[in-house]
Amino acid sequence: MLGKVNRFFAFLLAPALGFLVAFAQAAPADKLPAQALMVPVASTAEKAEALQQKLDETKEMLRDADDAIQEIQSHVNKEKKEYEEQHQKINQLLSASKSQTKLSADVLDTILSNMLGDPVGQTFGPHSTVKVYSLEEAGYRGYMAKVRLKDPSALKMVLANDTIRSKGETTSHAGKRTGAVLAINAGGFMKSANGMLSPIGITVVDGKIRTYSSDPRISFVGFNKNGRLVGGKITSREQIARMGILQGASFLPTLLQNGKRMPIPKDWANARQPRTLIGHFDNGDLLLIVIDGRRKGWSNGVTLEEAQRKLQEFHVVDAYNLDGGGSSAFYYKGRILNKPSDGKERPVISNIVILP
Repeated sequence: MLGKVNRFFAFLLAPALGFLVAFAQAAPADKLPAQALMVPVASTAEKAEALQQKLDETKEMLRDADDAIQEIQSHVNKEKKEYEEQHQKINQLLSASKSQTKLSADVLDTILSNMLGDPVGQTFGPHSTVKVYSLEEAGYRGYMAKVRLKDPSALKMVLANDTIRSKGETTSHAGKRTGAVLAINAGGFMKSANGMLSPIGITVVDGKIRTYSSDPRISFVGFNKNGRLVGGKITSREQIARMGILQGASFLPTLLQNGKRMPIPKDWANARQPRTLIGHFDNGDLLLIVIDGRRKGWSNGVTLEEAQRKLQEFHVVDAYNLDGGGSSAFYYKGRILNKPSDGKERPVISNIVILP
């Protein structure tokens, strides 16, 4: 019975034993390809090499970037140095210009003082500097003002009662109501049968054209946005805009252009009259003149030819004749200094005022 049992278990275990024997003899692990059992070293080396190449390329790019940054920095430093040098030169030029302007003003003051004596009045305001001279030393009775505008808005063209048609306004009244330190009569005017005044030619107030005429006989006297005296013949409204004119009035004739005498109309030639004149020096300073006339024993006035020569002696560049005769009036610091030919001030249509 026991033998049958042993044979039964032997029969049962035989397959397992056979498998173990076969596995031990065959050694299947030895028969696997070596490449299958090896770690992929070659693939890893290729990747490492590629990575190293990338790193080398990155280093090269960083070196190039560093070179570029240094070149840019060098360029920036060069431009900065050039800018600083240029800025320094500009400051030197500005300083020289200011010195030259002051020197020019000092020279003008010296010339005028040598010709006319010391100023009879001076005003140093925040917006303008005004020096007033008597013209007795020049052989005339009247007054002249040299004006330097620190602010272009300090000069105004004032219409009588601020309208283009009125009974007129005296120069002293215009000066007082605007708070001006200096005022002279300005443009010519027509007078109607009922006594109403209206300007001739072109009138500009604060950049607005209040009256316009293309009459070629009339000269325009204006001031641009920089306070510079400009004028002459105006042929269109567009020209006024292009010239940047803020203030202006009209009369005739033009006396000097670029320091040269202009022709005097025959009807005006060699006539001795009271005069109101305006001009400017080469440094931009303005010259405002009123000469008395028609007053025997006091002043007979001047001809326009005499005025031209005297203006050249004063080194004036451009000059214009404004309305004269009984209209001529010179207002300074609250009162009329000259002696109008009518014995009193005449109401006029426009006045030039200088604010302090």
